Amino acid sequence: MSILNADLHCHSVVSDGTMTPEDLAARAAANGVELWALTDHDEIGGQQRAATAARAHGMKYLTGTEISVTFADETVHIVGLGFDPDDLEMQRGLHETRDGRGPRAMEIGAGLAQVGIKDAYEGALRYVGNPALISRTHFARFLVESGVCRDTNEVFRRFLTEGKPGYVPHRWASLRNAVQWITQAGGVAVIAHPARYKFTANEEYALFTEFKAHGGRGVEVVTGSHTAAEYVRYAETAREFGLAASRGSDFHSPDESHTDLGQLPYLPGELTPVWDLLADRIQ
Repeated sequence: MSILNADLHCHSVVSDGTMTPEDLAARAAANGVELWALTDHDEIGGQQRAATAARAHGMKYLTGTEISVTFADETVHIVGLGFDPDDLEMQRGLHETRDGRGPRAMEIGAGLAQVGIKDAYEGALRYVGNPALISRTHFARFLVESGVCRDTNEVFRRFLTEGKPGYVPHRWASLRNAVQWITQAGGVAVIAHPARYKFTANEEYALFTEFKAHGGRGVEVVTGSHTAAEYVRYAETAREFGLAASRGSDFHSPDESHTDLGQLPYLPGELTPVWDLLADRIQ
């Protein structure tokens, strides 16, 4: 089943995307997606809408979320697929993870005010579909629209990364907790876009080793931020650790995302696709 146009990583207005779950489903279907998942950050509030819209467009659907964890002082994202969205322990864990975003956002606003960017917190709120999930992306959109920066990449480079005026670290869930929330709810945990993390070779090896020890079973091999060389590199990592491979665009917005829904290369044929592990969870 490797030759399948599956897109198992994208975001709606329920977290930091700009499109509704319904509009994302329509866009995915128009781009030929056959199996879809909405993976909003630390949030599953859009799952029923996404599943209903997917079915209306003739697509198969897997439940999804993307959980922020702290590992080796870096924020790492773990995608959960095929879990029961009514699982109470998972709901509680995601709620606790979201709770830290509001105070962090106010600190970001205060840091930007110190370098002359006034009312950034209030400005960012105008771009938020779900106030519990205000994030750096919403600040970036405000700074672009107000003319401070040309695009969101410039905002992050000048203001929102470590050592810059608007950078505020956040302690997320633990790797163990995130993987266990997903797996005990019947889903499969997947390391998202591994090439994006600033890990040494030893740190990356530790991430994959611990992830698998906690019950993690997949890794994104083909994803919007990976190069062709990184597809090859993480296909080899999947083989080394005995992990299934996932595929997802990480689409957020037509104006910001350089990879559209459903527009990625197919998974390498010698890998086990993550959806093979979830055949009984596909809706």
